[in-house]
Amino acid sequence: MQTLVFSTNNKHKLQEVQALIGSKFQLKTLEEIGCFDDIPETGATFEANASQKSHYIYERFQLDCFSDDSGLEVDALDKEPGVFSARYSGSRDSEENLQLVLKNMQGKEDRTARFRCMISLILDGEEHFFEGSVEGEITYTKSGSEGFGYDPIFKPAGYDKTFSEMSGEEKNKISHRGIAVQKMVTFLKSVTMD
Repeated sequence: MQTLVFSTNNKHKLQEVQALIGSKFQLKTLEEIGCFDDIPETGATFEANASQKSHYIYERFQLDCFSDDSGLEVDALDKEPGVFSARYSGSRDSEENLQLVLKNMQGKEDRTARFRCMISLILDGEEHFFEGSVEGEITYTKSGSEGFGYDPIFKPAGYDKTFSEMSGEEKNKISHRGIAVQKMVTFLKSVTMD
């Protein structure tokens, strides 16, 4: 089994990605490789942030790794919170971030939004990018108890429920991260021997 470092300590993300990757690869978190650094995310785009994180790990640990940067873009808020999704309210408290989006959306008729994800994979020193996005809309109130982050207020296009009202399996099939990870998994299978 091949080891890949996923540059996160977010257990929700790790579970989502491990479910998609299957048993061919063993994912390790930053903590498991002994990295306790506060990895900088100073890029202006999802791609730049993902790249910055994976290069940081590869250069220090010389391990195959991947990083993702993802976020919510709300059209009526000029695509905010965007790259600041995890700290939109000034803190990393997901409930505060979510409530700020709902507050800023008061009185707005255009509810269109999307989740975007960019993955930077460094394999044998070479970097590869994989992107995923899902269109949808911001609801007026929170709904559901699954998932994390903005999931309770995001309803994907073509569905009558939020990400938080879906099972993990259902969400993974259509989510931005699910799409990006599937592209990465397809690539990994094409370049690694059984």
